[in-house]
Amino acid sequence: MLTIEGKTIRVEVVFDDLSRRQGLMYRKALPWNEGMLFLFPKRSIQNFWMKNTELPLSIAFIDDDGTIRQIRDMKPKDLTSIESKDELRYALEMNQGWFAKEGVGVGDRIDGFRSIVSRFPVR
Repeated sequence: MLTIEGKTIRVEVVFDDLSRRQGLMYRKALPWNEGMLFLFPKRSIQNFWMKNTELPLSIAFIDDDGTIRQIRDMKPKDLTSIESKDELRYALEMNQGWFAKEGVGVGDRIDGFRSIVSRFPVR
């Protein structure tokens, strides 16, 4: 569970290469207050695409202290690369429009982020 601006969401955490590559591909639905948190082993420009992903998503790129640095929308099955503008290690995918509708934006911070991500052996 993560809390951002008083909104609690349930996240699936992916912290290995195979899970990161699979992401939300082939899923037919994603409950409104659920998402996927991607953890990468090192800071770098992160690239995402929507190959085999049926759901319209929004992605938040997150820095080491849990602050959202960028939010982008992604179209189903689109092969265009969505790239973070900064080097970072974390990204959060939610249903498209979730961030805007819930009043969560760039500069907002995820509560207790460091303690949450430190639980996972990123590889």
